Amino acid sequence: MKDSSLIGPLLQSFFAEHLVIHKRVSPRTMESYRDTFRLLLEYARTQSGVEPSALRVSQLDADLVLAFLDYLERERCNCPRSRNARLAAIRSFFRLVALRAPEHAGVATRVMAIPSKRVDRRLVGYLTRPEVEAVIAAPDTMTWAGRRDHALLLTLYNTGARVSEIASLRREQIRFAATTAAVHLEGKGRKERAVPLWAKTTRVLREWMRAPSDARAPVFPSARGGPLTRDGIDYILRQAVARASERQSTLASKRVTPHVIRHTTAMHLLQSGVDMSVIALWLGHESLETTHMYVEADLATKERALEKLRPVTTASGRFRPDDTLMAFLKAL
Repeated sequence: MKDSSLIGPLLQSFFAEHLVIHKRVSPRTMESYRDTFRLLLEYARTQSGVEPSALRVSQLDADLVLAFLDYLERERCNCPRSRNARLAAIRSFFRLVALRAPEHAGVATRVMAIPSKRVDRRLVGYLTRPEVEAVIAAPDTMTWAGRRDHALLLTLYNTGARVSEIASLRREQIRFAATTAAVHLEGKGRKERAVPLWAKTTRVLREWMRAPSDARAPVFPSARGGPLTRDGIDYILRQAVARASERQSTLASKRVTPHVIRHTTAMHLLQSGVDMSVIALWLGHESLETTHMYVEADLATKERALEKLRPVTTASGRFRPDDTLMAFLKAL
């Protein structure tokens, strides 16, 4: 009989059975949870001197988890969002602990009660049309890598895809129909969506994919033939931005990531008059509330709304406080 007081068997069941079979999480979620527990167990070993395989549930209590979360922010310089993502993984594990090892329900309850930290909601960053056009045109299309990078950046902007969706994109997911070409993306929560391709994107992808290849081969392979990694795509984008900065000086002061390109797609669709619900479908958002952040960031939309308001034509009277109010103000 397995010792339910040890973390090891419970953690193995969490990854091999609960996440894979019961929840059927995505590979990206599995990687994120794995990295969380590698960091947590390493931290626990440093603090207690106990090897992870010998660590008991009672030792991985709320105090240690709180100290670990503080360590992430203080020592590893993680932002509150990253801290909250690690906490979400730990909470998910302790929900299983409460189910499989009820004698540790007290420890599990205290850990699950740790609150998420509030985060600042900043306006989303995005590029102007001249800036994004300069970035897409930056790769040298006379080389194989340059043609790949040009097609990748154009597809990233056209689809507004997440970097993980582009990295895993296979040739069979791009359909060149007689009327409208489209790319079929597999997003968060295993949700699929089809995004139409502009004529220019279709033309570039047709040329890039002209050579015959296996349908399940990556659309944008690395030099070794395998799929590009997230870091690889980020590097390609940074190189393109560096070259494009020579023509668009405003790019030099901006931090451009693949997710900024996604925000750019959404903002340009919004500024073109595309309905919010269509943008949500385009990006694969589960809720319109997520898409609403682009309205908050788009000053031009607010200015157009302001122009529709009629100015106040009546003269406002001057406020005359009574003696009681004046006495109050004087006493402050």
